Amino acid sequence: MSQLLSPEDEAAAKILLVEDDEGLGGLLLEEIEDLGHDARRVATAEDALDLISEWLPDVVVSDLRLPGADGLALLGETRRRLPGRSPDFLVITGFGSVRKAVETLKAGAEDFLTKPVDLEHFQLSLRRILEKRAMREQIGRFQAASISGESFHGILGRSPAMVSMFQQIRLLAKANGPALVTGESGTGKELVARAIHRESNAAGEPFIAVNCAGIPENLLESEFFGHAAGAFTGAGKARRGIFAEASGGTLFLDEISEMPPALQAKLLRVLQDGRVRPVGSNREEQVDVRIVAATNRDVESEVRDGSFREDLFYRLETFSLRVPPLREREGDIPLLIAAFVSEFAAAANKTIRGVRADALARMERHHYPGNVRELRNAVERAIAFCQGREILPEHLPPRITKRRSAVHPHDLPGALALGIDDDSLPPLEEIERRYIRHVVDKVGGNKRLAASILGIARRTLYRRLD
Repeated sequence: MSQLLSPEDEAAAKILLVEDDEGLGGLLLEEIEDLGHDARRVATAEDALDLISEWLPDVVVSDLRLPGADGLALLGETRRRLPGRSPDFLVITGFGSVRKAVETLKAGAEDFLTKPVDLEHFQLSLRRILEKRAMREQIGRFQAASISGESFHGILGRSPAMVSMFQQIRLLAKANGPALVTGESGTGKELVARAIHRESNAAGEPFIAVNCAGIPENLLESEFFGHAAGAFTGAGKARRGIFAEASGGTLFLDEISEMPPALQAKLLRVLQDGRVRPVGSNREEQVDVRIVAATNRDVESEVRDGSFREDLFYRLETFSLRVPPLREREGDIPLLIAAFVSEFAAAANKTIRGVRADALARMERHHYPGNVRELRNAVERAIAFCQGREILPEHLPPRITKRRSAVHPHDLPGALALGIDDDSLPPLEEIERRYIRHVVDKVGGNKRLAASILGIARRTLYRRLD
C-alpha cells in the first residue's frame, strides 16, 4: 500500500466514509486509518446524516450511488442542517456517472474520484481537502482575533496563560508603582511594558525604552541622569537625561540585570525620592517617572550571589509579572503564524494565503527556545523563500523541519523520573513507553496534544501505550 503521507505529516482529522460496498468500504476505511485519521463508516445517507449531526466530521467521503438517498442528496441536506459548519465532501462515482459528479461539485463538493479508486489519488485528494480546510480555519482564526479582541495592545493571544496575563496587566497598570517584567528571551517583554503604559493613567505621556546592555558603562550615568556643560571631555553643552525626558510617563529598562551595581544604587534613590542629579551638576531635578524593568535572568539568584542589589530587587518586585514562554501558550501558535504571514506577505507584496497543513504541523511541534521572536523570524524567512501561494515545509528553517520532540529541555525528565537507575536497565521499548506516558501526564491526558509533541500519530501513541 502506497504511503505518500505518513501519520506524522498531517494532523489527525475526523473522516466519515459513506459506502455500501463492503470490499471498497473496508479498503478505504483502512487507508484513512493508516493516514492517522479518526475514521467511521456507514452504508446509507440516512445513517450518515445522523452521525454527521452528532459527530461533526471534517470530511465526508461518499459514494454517489447509495441505497435510498444518493450522495448528492446527502450533501444538500448536510449543508442545510449545518450552515457554516458543514464538512467538506469527497465523492466517488463510476465512469458512467461523471456528469452527476460534476453536478455534485457545483453543489459544493470539494472533489470527486472515479472507480476503481486509485489509492494514491485518494490520498492526494484527501490531503488537498484537509489542507484547504486547515487554511480556511487558520484565516478564520486570524479574522476572529481582530474582531474578538484577542489582540491586546498589539499582543496576540487567546490561551488561558495570555488571558490571565492581560488581566494582570490591567490591574498592575493602575498601581502606578515600579514594576518588574520577567520572562525568557523573545517572549515580548517590551510589548508587555508598552501595554502597561497604555493601560495606565499616563497613557498619553512619553514611553521611553532603554536597553541597559546597549549603553557603554562609562556613559550610563550621563545617559540616565544627563550632564552639565563641561562635566567631562566632549560635554560641550548641558544635556537632559532619559529620566527627565520620560518625566510624566514610563521608562522601560530592559535587561536591568546588566546595570552596574553603582548605577543600581542611584536608580534606587530615584525610585525613593524622585530626584536626579545630572553628572557635573550641583543641582537636583525632580522627575515623575514610572519605572518598568525587565529581565530574562533569575534575579533572585543574582541577589544571592551579590550581582544585583537586594533592596532594588524588592523595590521593583512589589509589582511583578511573568510573561509565559510560547510552549505554555497552547493554541496561540496558529494565531501568531496567521498574523505574521499577513504582515510579512503584505510587506513583500506577495499573495500568500497561509501555511500548508504539514508545514503548520511541524511549526506547532517545535519547542521554540527563542519563543515568539523565533516564530516571527521563521515566518519572515518562509515568506522570503515562498514563491507560491502557501508556505511549505521546505520554506521553514531546518531546526523546525527536523524530526524532534516539542518538549522543552526545561521539561525533560531525568533518568530517575523515568524509573532508571544503575541496577535497572530496561529495554528501549520500555523506556519509550515510559516516556510517552510521561508526556501524556505532563499535558493532562490530552492524547492529541501528546501525539503532536511526540511527532507521532494518535493511533501510534495508543498502540505504544498498550
